[in-house]
Amino acid sequence: MMLLQAINDEVLEACRSGDAEAFRLLFESYKDRVYSIALSFFNGDVATADDVTQQVFIKLMTQISQFQGRSQFSTWLYRLVTNACLDHRRGLRRFLFHQDTGDLEVPDARRSVESRFIADQIEGEIRQAIAALKPKLRIAVLLKYFDDLSYDEMASALGCSRGTVASRLNRGHRILAHRLSHLRGQVASGD
Repeated sequence: MMLLQAINDEVLEACRSGDAEAFRLLFESYKDRVYSIALSFFNGDVATADDVTQQVFIKLMTQISQFQGRSQFSTWLYRLVTNACLDHRRGLRRFLFHQDTGDLEVPDARRSVESRFIADQIEGEIRQAIAALKPKLRIAVLLKYFDDLSYDEMASALGCSRGTVASRLNRGHRILAHRLSHLRGQVASGD
């Protein structure tokens, strides 16, 4: 959190002029957010998330001079991440729904083995349902719920209107509600 506050116009200008230390600060500030979006977009596929994160920062290093400051830097970066995810997805030409989701939560000793199993199963089904969404719907859901962007920030990052963002989220919500309707009773009693 402290690092994000340290990213200002001065740091961005230093990055534009090739300052390696400024770029390191930028990388340290945003690497976890970029990785998190990529990991979620690719349904927990760690190797793909690593590849996309690396691609984003290489692209950032070579294209930082193109950032003109018309929007917040983070919004411009989310656009790079979104495009990298969609480009990588197009390049794969296959579905990645069966990938290992990895251990995303620290086990709580108070929870029983059974409740942890149920929670893991529910989380897996939710991840699969999100991964099954069309890429434009999936990235909208990820930016909204995993990175908590506003509609305006999402519209800027996705290169579309607020109305398109709302439409994509609405369609994504409807599809997820339909695909996950069987979980309603389990979610209420699972925790």
